[in-house]
Amino acid sequence: MTTTASSSSVPAVPLPPKGVWVPSPTFFTRSSPSTFSPTQPAVDYAAQTAHTLFLARSGITGVVLLGSTGEAMHLSRTERSELVRSVRQGLDEAGFDKNKFPIMAGVLTNGGVEETVQWLDDYKAAGADFGLVLVPGYFGQGGTTSQEGIVDWFGEVINKTVMESIVVYNYPGVTNGVVLEPEGYRALALRNERVVGCKMSHGNISHHLQVSLDPEINHERFRVFSGFGQQLGPIVLFGAAGVIDGMSAYYPKTVVRLFELAQKDDLRPSEKAELNKLQYVVSKAEEFIVKYGLKGIKEATYRVAGFGDLEAARVPVVGRMGEKEWEEGKRRFLGEIDEVEKRL
Repeated sequence: MTTTASSSSVPAVPLPPKGVWVPSPTFFTRSSPSTFSPTQPAVDYAAQTAHTLFLARSGITGVVLLGSTGEAMHLSRTERSELVRSVRQGLDEAGFDKNKFPIMAGVLTNGGVEETVQWLDDYKAAGADFGLVLVPGYFGQGGTTSQEGIVDWFGEVINKTVMESIVVYNYPGVTNGVVLEPEGYRALALRNERVVGCKMSHGNISHHLQVSLDPEINHERFRVFSGFGQQLGPIVLFGAAGVIDGMSAYYPKTVVRLFELAQKDDLRPSEKAELNKLQYVVSKAEEFIVKYGLKGIKEATYRVAGFGDLEAARVPVVGRMGEKEWEEGKRRFLGEIDEVEKRL
């Protein structure tokens, strides 16, 4: 069903709550091989649930399973569904139902409508609340992949899936440089109430701000998230909903506190000083991920938060940081945030 947004309309579908979401890495175990390959480690569902509970108890708003950090493309259809199902069950049993701690699940396909709908429907059946759908980018930026085509593609997906709430995921780094322009977000927000937000995983803060401030978009039903914690303060100040941030997998309390301060309208001088300090240490620590990528996220999640098995990885994501590399990265980027996290 399509609808035109208005400032007074009441959302008819679930909205992703504002705050800090974590795109969790997927954990594997060497104790047994996967069902489809004797050389690939099995998914560690217990570790996944334990880490998610750690996040929930640290003040995180919700978890994103099977996004880019979660290596959705390296799991089978059965494994993806079981991962969502087992984490939802573990959260419910621990008292974190979907109203207290929702799940967003990533859809990383090459643009086929039928396959995308299949992922979304599987996630819905397994207990996910939101689908994070990657912008189709097989053909790259240019005439073949037009802005109008992207908007129409999302319309096709939304009309066919049972998942009520869709978050648009624009990550040019994995979609051949395809960038959804602010006009595209506006069209999606206005055409269908089931498009409830977006995640922008790129450095163009202007796009974050344009979409967050667009007077034609009903911001009561369309939420803007950045994929980078180093952008949290600047974008939340101008109406963004928060971040879906990988570093929060192991330093959750610091990023949550930064968000709490960034969204306050009237800060005391001491809070303003704390806000500035936290944004500095978060931005500095995010350089660790810029330098080391997924390998760094997994290493830090293990060393700082105590989750995962660094020797259990699925090709082509193999290897870990050596001791020297870890110590150098920790010294350069993580010392200050580590101290802050321990005090919170």
